[in-house]
Amino acid sequence: MTGAVPALRFARLTEVPLGDLLAHMSDPRLRAHMPLLTGNWGEAEARAFVAAKEAWWARDGLGHWAFLADGQYVGWGGFQKEGEEWDYGLVLRPQDFGLGQRITRAALDFARADPRIPFVTFLLPPSRRNLGALHRMGAQSAGRQDHSGATFLKYRLDTPSANDLQQGGNS
Repeated sequence: MTGAVPALRFARLTEVPLGDLLAHMSDPRLRAHMPLLTGNWGEAEARAFVAAKEAWWARDGLGHWAFLADGQYVGWGGFQKEGEEWDYGLVLRPQDFGLGQRITRAALDFARADPRIPFVTFLLPPSRRNLGALHRMGAQSAGRQDHSGATFLKYRLDTPSANDLQQGGNS
């Protein structure tokens, strides 16, 4: 990408060539911080992953997107309903980490406009040490949470809409 600010688009994972997703999820730099990503990733695993993410969309009307910058795949993430909470995740290709704040701001704007999402949670691996961005956006520690056999640091961020803020409410 050039020095210009790339145009972002949130797409469905089905729009991304499977090879792009496979290369991304096989990157050892990424895998080091994803405790649930075990074993080798091949075409069958990539197809099953996309199918599982599409099932969340069918069930909840919302799920994980593919993130595109100037039409190029840079990662995936979005909102996945875990019980009564909407968990936000962001998994970027290492060379595109610099887009994380911009993508997250756009996703949180989406959450603030969606009445189903009064707050979001973030589950981060304990190996994640740099939490400054979460603190700057106002996320609060909510302890630790076990998920699928792994322990994560949990954060919560209220996502009041502009109308809630004008009316004095906070969720």
